[in-house]
Amino acid sequence: MPKRRSLDPEIVNSWPEIFKDVRIDVVPIEYLHSVHVRFKDGKVWEIDIKKSLTKPNLNIETALEDLLQNYESVIDTVDFRLDTAKVKKDIKKRTAIFMKKRK
Repeated sequence: MPKRRSLDPEIVNSWPEIFKDVRIDVVPIEYLHSVHVRFKDGKVWEIDIKKSLTKPNLNIETALEDLLQNYESVIDTVDFRLDTAKVKKDIKKRTAIFMKKRK
C-alpha cells in the first residue's frame, strides 16, 4: 500500500482550516502546479504541469509515469506542487453548490 503523505507546511499555511488534516493518496493532474524531481547526483528537474497541459499532443500523465519509471533508480525525491489557488476555488464552488442543494 502506498505511503500516505501529509501536505507541505507551506500549503497548509495557505488555508489551514481546510488543509491541516489532509492526507494525500491521489491528486488529479489539474490540481498540480509543477513537479520537482531531485536526483541522487543533486540535479533537479522542474516540470511545469500547467504549461504541459496546454500542449495538445502531450499526455502529461503518461509522460510523468514514463519518466518516473525510467529514472526510478537515480531519483532521490519527487515533490508534487499543488495549485492551491485552484484547489481553494474549486472547494469553495463545490461547497456553495452543495449548500444550495441542502436547502
